[in-house]
Amino acid sequence: MLLPLWGPHLGGGCVQPGQVAGPQRVEIHKLRQGENLILGFSIGGGIDQDPSQNPFSEDKTDKGIYVTRVSEGGPAEIAGLQIGDKIMQVNGWDMTMVTHDQARKRLTKRSEEVVRLLVTRQSLQKAVQQSMLS
Repeated sequence: MLLPLWGPHLGGGCVQPGQVAGPQRVEIHKLRQGENLILGFSIGGGIDQDPSQNPFSEDKTDKGIYVTRVSEGGPAEIAGLQIGDKIMQVNGWDMTMVTHDQARKRLTKRSEEVVRLLVTRQSLQKAVQQSMLS
């Protein structure tokens, strides 16, 4: 069961080093560059991808959508998105069983200048360790 994107049960605050965090809300205001709206991050994963290649999950059957890169100084970094965050929802849409292309299209809708994400977050230390093991 997924929880609503913006509910009173979701706590705010920062993740401290060494902690494993639960759901986090991240609101990204896209940056307009000419005709383009920039988010400032890249994703990997999806139900059509090989989950054994995912460096951010110990579960090598996990076909979720993960943040693989965050541009320094970009909208995603400013909003607090982190490498290794697993994207659970985008503007209320379930992202747990989508293809990579479906996820990309949902994130880059031209009609939406704000993207509200629900992500699950590991500790930074754990995410770095897992990416180094892969």
